[in-house]
Order: sequence, then C-alpha cells, then structure tokens
Amino acid sequence: MNLLIRADSSSAIGLGHIMRDVVFAAQYPQDTVRFACQNLNGNIIDQIPYPVDLLTSNDPDELIALIREQNIDRVVFDHYGIDAVYEKKVKEATGVQILSFDDTYAAHHCDILLNHNISADPARYRGLVPEQCELRCGAEYTLIRDEFKTEKQIQREKLYDLFIAMGGTDPTNATMSILSTLSDDLRVCVVTTSGNSHLGELKTFVQTKKNITLEVDSIRIAQLLHQSRLAIITPSVMVHEVLFMEIPFIGVQTATNQEDMFVYLEKEGYPVLKGWDASAIARFYNA
Repeated sequence: MNLLIRADSSSAIGLGHIMRDVVFAAQYPQDTVRFACQNLNGNIIDQIPYPVDLLTSNDPDELIALIREQNIDRVVFDHYGIDAVYEKKVKEATGVQILSFDDTYAAHHCDILLNHNISADPARYRGLVPEQCELRCGAEYTLIRDEFKTEKQIQREKLYDLFIAMGGTDPTNATMSILSTLSDDLRVCVVTTSGNSHLGELKTFVQTKKNITLEVDSIRIAQLLHQSRLAIITPSVMVHEVLFMEIPFIGVQTATNQEDMFVYLEKEGYPVLKGWDASAIARFYNA
C-alpha cells in the first residue's frame, strides 16, 4: 500500500502531530510511506524519516494532484486546518481510503477515524462521521514512541526534581511563567524545541540558573523524563507517555484543544490546572 500522511508543523502548530505520525507510520513497515507538508516557519520536516513532498499551500487540488502522481492508496490527515469538506473533495476526486486523526470531536469524511487519546469516547462521533466509518478510539490505539518502551526497562537515578515540557512550540510562553515561580533549590529539566519563539528568553533566563538544565530538540526525552521525580506538562498527547513511564505529573492547560483531556484527567483524579499555580508543587511534595 502507498500511504501518504498529510500534516504540518511550525513554530505555532503541529510538532506533536508530526511526532505521532512518525510513530503511526512505523506500524506499516511493509508499506511505502511518504509525508506531504507545507514548508512553514519553525517546522520539523528534517526530523521525518520518510520522503517528504513539499506543498505550496493547503489547497485540496494541490494534494489531489500529488495523490494521483504518487498512486496513493490511503491518505492520513492529521491537521486542524483540514475539515470534512476538504476530505470529501479529496475522496471524490481520487477514491483513496482516508484515515483522519481527531482530538476535538470534529466532523470528518473518512473511512477510519483515529482518536488515540485515553479520553476518547467513540459515542461522541455519532453523526460526525459516515455511518460506515471505522472508529479507532481510546487506550488500545494509543501511540507510544519506541524510545519510551526501551527506556522503561532501564534503571535510572533521579537527577531532577521537575521535568517541564509545555509543548514543542509553547506559544503562550507557559514555560517561563512556571520557571519564574520556582525555588532555586529545585533541580529542573526543561525540554523544548528550536521552533519555540520564546527560546531566546529561555536561554537568557537559565544562564544564571545553575539548577536548570535546558534541552532543545533533545533525542533523549524518555530518559530525561525517567530521571525526574515530577513532570509538569500540558494535558496533551504527552500524557500518554508520562503515564506509560509511571511518572507523577501536573497537567497545565494552555490551549482549547486540550480541554477533552483536561476534563478526563480531572475526572480520574489527576492534578490538572487551568493556569499555573506554584503551590501545586508543594502540594505534591507534601502529599
């Protein structure tokens, strides 16, 4: 099967989508996989271990031409800017099978709907997808990177009190909001990417903080998390990895598309916040 994954990344969107798409693609070792991406500012296209076709726009006609040129059998959409109308046009023009990632219970015109969040509720897709659509929802479809599976088998010393990861681009600069409230007695590991538009500010801040380690574009996220006592993360796809590694965490919502996961975690009794509250750390250590 010829598989095409349509996703974008930039300094504002999509880094997590690309990362999970790569994990998804690895499930199809016998197929020919390629990506179609726009060359947006701050993208992580160079981290995609598959051929990438660069698009000049998000116009469905451009994608349709690529599908025909590459004889694609299945298109995977993982993109908030692609809706049911777009998907239907692609389907009718090419006849490809469509698999759509979804996190927000949006309408899709697809053959397979994948919501791999542990919070996913298939009943909520009634009326949002075609009747014959196959729903793949919940924990059994959760995508965990191999590095976490390998890391979990290793014994590690705890080097950090806190592990902070507020999304690859952290558009709200939540990392700085958290760091500015922390005691210098805490050993902190901060992970982010070069797509973070606040990276310069972060680097300047940590220069005077011997207790803070800043990791940019790290290839050892699983290890750093494993070496930490407590994680501060967004209620997003990283929750799956943190739960898999069995690391205590505090979830801090920074975007509306995290609402479903936030509600699920709150219902299940996990500590989640709508905005950063430094006292949450004291509550954890004094529990």
